[in-house]
Amino acid sequence: MLASRTFCRAVVAAARGVPGQVSSSFATGPRQHDGTFYEFRTYTVKPDKMKDFLELTSKNIHLRTAHSQMLGYWTLEFGELNKAFHIWKYESFAQRSEVRAALAKDQEWQEKYMSRMLPLLDKQESEIAYLVPWCELSSPPKTGVYEMVTFQMKPGGPAVWGEPFKAAIHAHMKTGYTKLIGVFHTEYGLLNRVHVLWWNENPDSRAAGRHYAHEDPRVVAAVRESVRFLESQQNSLLIPASFSPLK
Repeated sequence: MLASRTFCRAVVAAARGVPGQVSSSFATGPRQHDGTFYEFRTYTVKPDKMKDFLELTSKNIHLRTAHSQMLGYWTLEFGELNKAFHIWKYESFAQRSEVRAALAKDQEWQEKYMSRMLPLLDKQESEIAYLVPWCELSSPPKTGVYEMVTFQMKPGGPAVWGEPFKAAIHAHMKTGYTKLIGVFHTEYGLLNRVHVLWWNENPDSRAAGRHYAHEDPRVVAAVRESVRFLESQQNSLLIPASFSPLK
């Protein structure tokens, strides 16, 4: 118990900037300067209900976006099927709480959408993620397809694997075959997980670009260093919905 109290006092001292108490930081890496975060929501739709789900959502999504900003809305073409994936932006957790409370009281949203949508689902999942400090959101030059690459990294956070991971992403960017939309690091959900969202003109241009990139010695070297910290990786091809801001 004494050791526990000593450790807690050391943490508080470090947070207050008391010299001589703790010589190292407990942070896992640099953080962004504001509280903006992104909620990743994944809905698993009943296999025979996807058409109904998308029609209902398209008709009523304006009721939801009246409350907060939607970054994008996609269905999965490859990877796990019968899934709808969407990203929502919040400036703070207080804002998200206010939005959720307002939605619960929004009778039109509840009656026209929620009561009809929920029976079409098998499962709902939610993650909270931040943009990594060295990445800013970008927009695609035109309509295309998206690839979400999810990396499960070894425990320890960006202090352990951040720089090699960043180098691998930048190596792919420099080949020019794809456009980076955003890199997100989970805060709630499965930790040490990084989601990288890419845009490509179509699946064939993506495939050709990947083959080219994997023959580039700079990419090979950067990836070889980064995968030392990798536990697993999953790729999904995302098709933007007609009402998605990111097309």
